[in-house]
Amino acid sequence: MPWIQLKLQASSQLAPKTEDFLLELGAVAITLQDSGDQPLFEPPPGATPLWDDITITALFEADANVDLAAAALQNRFPTLQGPCRIEALEDKDWEREWMDNYHPMRFGQRLWVVPTWREAPEPDAVIMKLDPGLAFGTGTHPTTALCLEWLDSAPLQNAEVVDYGCGSGILAIAALLLGANHVVGVDNDPQALLATRQNAERNDVDGKLEIVSPERFKGAPCDVLVANILAGPLVELAPRLSALVKIGGKIALSGILDHQAQSVIDAYVPFFTLDPISQREEWVRISGSRRS
Repeated sequence: MPWIQLKLQASSQLAPKTEDFLLELGAVAITLQDSGDQPLFEPPPGATPLWDDITITALFEADANVDLAAAALQNRFPTLQGPCRIEALEDKDWEREWMDNYHPMRFGQRLWVVPTWREAPEPDAVIMKLDPGLAFGTGTHPTTALCLEWLDSAPLQNAEVVDYGCGSGILAIAALLLGANHVVGVDNDPQALLATRQNAERNDVDGKLEIVSPERFKGAPCDVLVANILAGPLVELAPRLSALVKIGGKIALSGILDHQAQSVIDAYVPFFTLDPISQREEWVRISGSRRS
């Protein structure tokens, strides 16, 4: 069945009311997207942040009077940013369309992240099966890619590893597949802990993975620590994360915008001999070896 979609711009203050009104008008699905390029970082518990400027797309059945819906919107919300745009949408197998957008990705020399519905391009390589989900981390974001590439070349054989802010578990699972003996995944989001457990089971490494929240994490000296979170928490946690790494152990930090790099360097240079910064787009990775 073909569909008709209605697109409009709205502020973050107006978007929730506009969304509710579109549902009243008969929309069967609504999508909110960033109209610009504004990053949203991890919110505090219970918060649902929105971008400042939002593109709202409402999907209607083909026989709906979308012109009337657009007129009703403009009448109800005269401060909407610009006119509504109405477009016919051809019928497709949307699940197949979505799946076709995800391809196997290679990180470093050995590691591939492969959706479960695709075959690995190099069957003898290190293969992680991972599907897009609710928790952060499928390899498509530059910070995740920077950490995966680092893990591919890190000394992980029989290592004890901490993944602080584990998200989907992608870094923890990669470390185990690449030879780590045991990994502790730490995250304050229950959805992330669930996703990490499920992804670990899918890759047959759940027996070597311990998953805990920060308040339950006791901490023990590890050989390798990765933390792909944000610059602010990384700076705040510098003494704690540094103390978790054995003398001579390795650390890799990301989730850091290039203009934030110096503050993170300043927080960790008392504890680590740092490597040159690695950068992808506007994001950087900071790594180093623990000093005595």
